[in-house]
Amino acid sequence: MPSLSIQESPNRSEYNWSSNTTPETKPKAWYEKLNMSGYTQIRYNRLLETNPNLKCEQCDDSLGTGKTFFVRRLRFKLSGYLNPRLYMYFQTDFASTSNSSSLHYAQVRDAYFDYGLTEDNTWRIRFGQRKVPYGFENMQSSQNRLPPDRNDGINSAVKNERDLGFFVMWAPAEKRKMYSRFVKEKLKGSGDYGCLAFGLYNGQGANYPEANDNLHAVARFSYPITIGKQIIEPAIQAYSGKYTLYSSKVSSGVKVNDDYTYNDRRAAGTFVLQSQPFGIQAEYNIGEGPQYNPATNSIDLMPLKGGYATLSYKIDAENGQCYFPFVRYTTYQGGKKFEQDARSYDMKELELGLEWQIHKNMELVAMYSIADRRYEDGKKPDNQQVGNRLRLQLQFNY
Repeated sequence: MPSLSIQESPNRSEYNWSSNTTPETKPKAWYEKLNMSGYTQIRYNRLLETNPNLKCEQCDDSLGTGKTFFVRRLRFKLSGYLNPRLYMYFQTDFASTSNSSSLHYAQVRDAYFDYGLTEDNTWRIRFGQRKVPYGFENMQSSQNRLPPDRNDGINSAVKNERDLGFFVMWAPAEKRKMYSRFVKEKLKGSGDYGCLAFGLYNGQGANYPEANDNLHAVARFSYPITIGKQIIEPAIQAYSGKYTLYSSKVSSGVKVNDDYTYNDRRAAGTFVLQSQPFGIQAEYNIGEGPQYNPATNSIDLMPLKGGYATLSYKIDAENGQCYFPFVRYTTYQGGKKFEQDARSYDMKELELGLEWQIHKNMELVAMYSIADRRYEDGKKPDNQQVGNRLRLQLQFNY
């Protein structure tokens, strides 16, 4: 009789079966190593609305008059290690818009590969389209974030938070485990983008063609620290480059630089206290970039500043459900280079919300926003909108 034994693996909760007649295990094909996941967000933003003209192009296309139910995101992801040092990540959004009258187009969000420079992958090189390492909330997945939309101040730095480039990342093995744990334990982490990250990227934004011969340079340093039962994660980051406005985004009669190109640079500070149970997430940035000037009807290089602070509290229910009451205050004064005429903003917004994690596959967010937004361009040189609304978002995770 052949010998047969059951042994518990020292590194994982599974069993190794050994037999002197067991055939060799066939190596897995590359596609068998990939994981598939995703999420869908469905919104309604018009409850208790006091001003249907209050909109935010950066936030949500379904804000304001003429809008009802809206699929904000419909994401599918493929990811996994093709070999111990080569990692692949691909994400597509099927809720993209091609114009104001057409919805639900597929568009690439992420398409990159990581190559480990060291055997334990503490040093990695990332090639492709990915999130630019600038801002904690920018890198935090919309699947994990509490407020439905990212804040104006930090998010105005990079269109769709992503660009095409080359990045180097470093993080000790124990810190990479912490980044993974933040997500698994519902602590609202940003994911593993390294403790140190720096790189070069085009600078025009994800899925937009390069428009000049200059590259943007970015660097970020963050380091999660455990103090008793609490975990804090401070960070600093900065980027610099030149941004070229697309002629289609400049209104007739608005004066602009001859080459449509402007300096584009910022620096930001971040402080995060993980929700155990009380949480803090705050960021602020300063810099300069193109901005519409209503006094001269021109797009000028002007200073910018702004950020946000989010307070939250994590409540774990006995039935396995989880609740996150939160409040966020946002302020921003500056231009948004990727909007019409590098639209000028002076805004303040207070958001009060609750995320209800019904189970791992379903979440509901209700948030009441109180906003005062002045946003001006060549077509609307004097435009201030004030109003309140209750927003609802149902999210499905798969």
